[in-house]
Amino acid sequence: MMRRREFLRSGAFAAVMAASGRAARAVSPGALSRVVIVGGGFAGGCCALQLRSLSPKSEVTLIDPESRYVTCPLSDTVIVGLRSIRSITTARTGLMRAGVRLVQERVAAVDAAHRRVRLGGGGVIAYDKLVIAPGIRFLLGTPAGYDQAATLHMPHAWQAGAQTELLAAQLRAMADGGIVGISVPTGLMRCPPGPYERASLIAHWLKLHRPRSKVLIFDANNHFPRQDVFTRAWEELYPGRIEWIPPGDGGAITRVEAHTRTLYSSSGTHRLAVANVIPPQAPAALALDAGLASGHGWCPINPASFESQLVPDVHVIGDACIAGAMPKSASAARSQALRCATAIAAELAGRAAPATDLDSVCYSMLGPESAFAMSGRFEVADGDIRQLGAAASQAAELTPSAQHATEAAAWYEDMRAACFGG
Repeated sequence: MMRRREFLRSGAFAAVMAASGRAARAVSPGALSRVVIVGGGFAGGCCALQLRSLSPKSEVTLIDPESRYVTCPLSDTVIVGLRSIRSITTARTGLMRAGVRLVQERVAAVDAAHRRVRLGGGGVIAYDKLVIAPGIRFLLGTPAGYDQAATLHMPHAWQAGAQTELLAAQLRAMADGGIVGISVPTGLMRCPPGPYERASLIAHWLKLHRPRSKVLIFDANNHFPRQDVFTRAWEELYPGRIEWIPPGDGGAITRVEAHTRTLYSSSGTHRLAVANVIPPQAPAALALDAGLASGHGWCPINPASFESQLVPDVHVIGDACIAGAMPKSASAARSQALRCATAIAAELAGRAAPATDLDSVCYSMLGPESAFAMSGRFEVADGDIRQLGAAASQAAELTPSAQHATEAAAWYEDMRAACFGG
C-alpha cells in the first residue's frame, strides 16, 4: 500500500529526474536564462516551482489567462456535495512567493524560430527554453449535435469549474426515479478512470437522495481501467443502481438532442433526467498551432527531457504529450514536470542530469469513505516510457477502504503544495 510518506518521498525523488541525452547547451556565464511556461495547471505550476528551486538565477515566467485554477482531481466530490468548489480552487500566490513571474494573458502564437511567444494582447515574451503545458481541448461535434451550446444542457464537467457546478445543480434538480446518463468517448482522454469514479459518487448521492433513480454508463469502449475493482464495489455498495453498457449493447452514443437530454445509440433512444456527455479529446489548440502535434493529434516528445520531437527548445508536459504508458492524470503531469524542470536546469547549467524513473499515484473515490489507489512506476528505455512491474503492494492498493479515502485527501493537498506552492 502506498502511504502518504511514500508518495511524498517519490515526489522528492522525482525532482532529480533525467535530462535530455543531447549535448548540453549552457547559457553564457553571467547571462540570465529565460524559461517561459505556458499553462498554469498541475504540470505548468510544478515545472515553474521546480525551476525556481533548481535554477534560481533563471527568470521563470508562467503565462495563463486565468488568475485561479480549479482542479479536476476531487471535482467529482463537488458534484455530489462532499466538497465545495472553493475547496478545489487555488490562486497562484504560492508561485509568486517562489519568484515566478506571472503573466495573466492568453498566448496567441509561438515563434520558435525567434524563440518568443506572442500574447493575445499584442505583447511579446522572449525565451531560451519554452515549456508548453496546454492541457486538452474538446472535440465538439462528437457525438453529432454535441456542440458548445449543448454543453449548457448536457455538461461534460471534464474541465472543472462552471461545468462542475452546472452538473451538480442538474443533479439536485432531478426528480426521484429519473435516470442519470454518463457518455464515455473512445480514444485517449484525461483521467481514464474518472467516468467510473463519477458514476460511483453519483450512485452514492442517489442512494441517499433519489432512491428510485440509477446511473447508466454509455461506454464507447469494451473495457475500462480497473473494471474488476469498480464492478465488485458497485455490486457491494450500489446493487442495481449502476448499469454499464458496452458498445455492443448500444453504449456508443452517435447523436444527442441537447434540449431534451436525449441520447441516441444502436440500442435506441434514451431520454434522461441528467446527461453527462464527455466528448473525445485532443491537445489544446496552441499545441497544434505551434506545430507540436503529430498526425494522430498528440505531441511526441523525447522522454528523457520532454523536449518536443518536432520543435527544438520547446518542451511539452501534461495531458497534451505522448508519454508512453503513463496515464493522462495530474499525478503523471507532476512527475513529467519534475523531470522536465531537472532536464532544463541541467542543460542551462551545462551539465548532465541523473536518470531516474517516472511515477504516478491516483485515487478513485467510490463513496465518501471508500476509495482505492492506482500507482505505477515507469522507466525510459529505447526512446519510450514503459511501466515497470507491478508493486508487491498492488493488491492492497486496489482494495477499497476508508484508509484510502483519507489518503486521497492527503495526496490531494500534497499535489497542490507541490504544484502551486504552500
